[in-house]
Amino acid sequence: MREIISTKAGVFKMKVYISADIEGVTGVAHWNETLKDKPDYKEFQEQMTAEVLAACNGALKAGAKEIYVKDAHDSARNLIAAKLPEQVKLIREWSLHPFCMMQELDDSFDAAIMIGYHSAAATQTSPMAHTLTDKFSSIKINARPASEFLINTYTAGLVGVPVVFVSGDKGICDEALAFNERIWTVSVQEGVGASTVSIHPHVAAKKIEEGVEAALLKDLSRLKVKLPPGFKVKIEYRDHISAYKASFYPGVIRLANKTIQFEAKDYFEVLRTLMFIS
Repeated sequence: MREIISTKAGVFKMKVYISADIEGVTGVAHWNETLKDKPDYKEFQEQMTAEVLAACNGALKAGAKEIYVKDAHDSARNLIAAKLPEQVKLIREWSLHPFCMMQELDDSFDAAIMIGYHSAAATQTSPMAHTLTDKFSSIKINARPASEFLINTYTAGLVGVPVVFVSGDKGICDEALAFNERIWTVSVQEGVGASTVSIHPHVAAKKIEEGVEAALLKDLSRLKVKLPPGFKVKIEYRDHISAYKASFYPGVIRLANKTIQFEAKDYFEVLRTLMFIS
């Protein structure tokens, strides 16, 4: 699945979207390394920026002329803008649009890329495994455990944009390949209990740059997502109070003390509901 297919006919005006998180950035092993007010944070802010820069450089080498980057971690004020290429438009903070980590994505983009992504809530492949918020113990969409990768890949599918590249921990890369074996992945670390085992930060950046370039030179049409005809979403909260509150949102029913469920035909309605019950 690693053969490169030339796309010269459309490459010169390529427009690329990058969504960047931090828990799947090389070396991150503890929440203190992800929070702006902690002394451990600066080193991993630098590495998050380096990995996004690598993705941008790979996209530019593949022919991208316009790149949007969504800072999609916590405050959404993590990336060091001056270290990114001049072709980048950086989206900081949260607009509170239901697209969330994919804000400003639309059908004008040729491809989407995910950097620093991490394993889903209720999995054992990252010490910081979670989905969207620490309020949720687990999310399932059509009985499938839902990571931020899955939620955001469906968001991209809603506007017809293929997700072509994912970097992060081994758990999320394995999930991406199970979802679509044509997605190019770079696993930068593996979670083992409360620890992570990482490759060298410089090696990670090199692999990301090379991988993004290669992914964008493939036949992107083969990575487009066909959305399911409908969505049944089941969420277990960490506490019963959050589930009780969410049960009053239109269409949401409470199945148990900590568990709610809702259904929708339109995936945008899934995103809208998630925004209001998170």
